[in-house]
Amino acid sequence: MTKLIVALDVDSLAEAEKAVDKLGGKVEWFKVGKQLFTAEGPAIVEMLKKKGFKVFLDLKFHDIPNTVAQAVKSALSIGADMVNFHATGGSEMIRTAVEKNRPNYPNAELIAVTVLTSSGQSVLDELQVAGTPEDAVLRFAGLAKNAGADGVVCSALEIEALKKAYGSEFKVVVPGIRPKGSSVDDQKRIMTPKQASDLGADYIVVGRPIMKAADPVAAAEAVLAELSI
Repeated sequence: MTKLIVALDVDSLAEAEKAVDKLGGKVEWFKVGKQLFTAEGPAIVEMLKKKGFKVFLDLKFHDIPNTVAQAVKSALSIGADMVNFHATGGSEMIRTAVEKNRPNYPNAELIAVTVLTSSGQSVLDELQVAGTPEDAVLRFAGLAKNAGADGVVCSALEIEALKKAYGSEFKVVVPGIRPKGSSVDDQKRIMTPKQASDLGADYIVVGRPIMKAADPVAAAEAVLAELSI
């Protein structure tokens, strides 16, 4: 079954803890991204782990292979359950990060970012990346899988093609999820929770539609209800 990850896109530990305490009875996974981690550092991960939650530390590492491997090690050592890095860092970077950390953290999910859900064809054209967003996602995913990654972050529009190409065990983490009636915001390649689940998403990431809702608990319950249909 598709799992819900709630993105804690807030500015402080106090705001995050308030949201977590509200949603904790409903949600197992929380995502900590650059906004919150830059403000609060490891304390935010430590808080979530003490409360018994799973953590997706979404820092999208991209650097020379050894630096990324050490960054992944640091992330896992503070309790992150899922860590990501950019597939565009290349196979050596990914392979080094995986091989240096898998022995000590066998249950960690090491995930490669393909094409951001805020990026459409115009961005790929500007960067001179060949093909459509789906073409690029499939290429980056193949590179990541061959280098040992457990899965990828991609838009919901690529789920079906990825599962067909790389198998059901290759994890697909999908941001850009927007429940019916919610604002699209800065996302371009989006889908509803049920649509993404039906296509085979292993995880969906939902931030603003839950965190900025008048009733975040009711919003989370609505997403979970869609996933269970």
